[in-house]
Amino acid sequence: MNLHVVLWPIHDWPDMAATWRRAEELGFAGGWVYDHLAWRGHTPWDDAYASLAAAAAVTSRIRLGTLVTTPNFRTPIPTASAIRTIDRISGGRLTLGIGAGGNTHTSDGDVLDHDWTPRQRADRFEEWVTQLDVLLTGANVSASGEYWSAREVTIAPGLVQQRPPFWIAGNGPRGMRLAARLGDGWVANPGGDSPAETTRQHLEQLQQICAEAGRDFAAMPKLLLTGFTDEPWLASEASYDDLAGRYAELGITDVAIHWPRPGSEWDADQATFEAIAARAG
Repeated sequence: MNLHVVLWPIHDWPDMAATWRRAEELGFAGGWVYDHLAWRGHTPWDDAYASLAAAAAVTSRIRLGTLVTTPNFRTPIPTASAIRTIDRISGGRLTLGIGAGGNTHTSDGDVLDHDWTPRQRADRFEEWVTQLDVLLTGANVSASGEYWSAREVTIAPGLVQQRPPFWIAGNGPRGMRLAARLGDGWVANPGGDSPAETTRQHLEQLQQICAEAGRDFAAMPKLLLTGFTDEPWLASEASYDDLAGRYAELGITDVAIHWPRPGSEWDADQATFEAIAARAG
């Protein structure tokens, strides 16, 4: 099981730089930030891409990523340019976690002053991912879409990775089909009273969709984002080991836990957190 950490881009940079360095020292496979303007109303909330560029400059091993970035306020061309830049600064350590995004104001769902229908949100997301893929793999890219277009745009040259991996968050059939077509990994964020059972069902569905698309399901990383259910991931080392073991049996390959955030629902004992982090080394 690969262990990752979600960091909070809400502190002054000298403190954030120290946190990123500590995350790397602890051996986490990846460090992630949520890509929002003011997530759940918290401000300041530093820009995810600028934060990752800064993190890339003060680390050398840990992978960096968004969890997740969305088309809620990002358009394909400048997003692809930012991705290339961070990939180059980091020496090829960027993983792009992407999803359709939330539809509430506190998750930036309406900041473009439009209330998208579920169908429109899915259409926009698929078009957005498709254009990102083309922009990061081609030259003189032209595209004409329903929501975005491009004319002879060249961004891909200079990438360290052939194309930074896309880890796609999609729990519905359409999102899973997109993950099977263009994704390099899949992100699970189950809710409700039975998150493990929900995850099991989603993994079975993803496996079937991958088989239909000719994708190697077993080789695809499957990241579980924790911290949004009642499961006590950071209560103790034993609790973490139990939950990680159960999800590994289901087929989850990667787990993301949150850096303790005092005064929030993501608070945890720092010593326990670092003891759990030892499993990442």
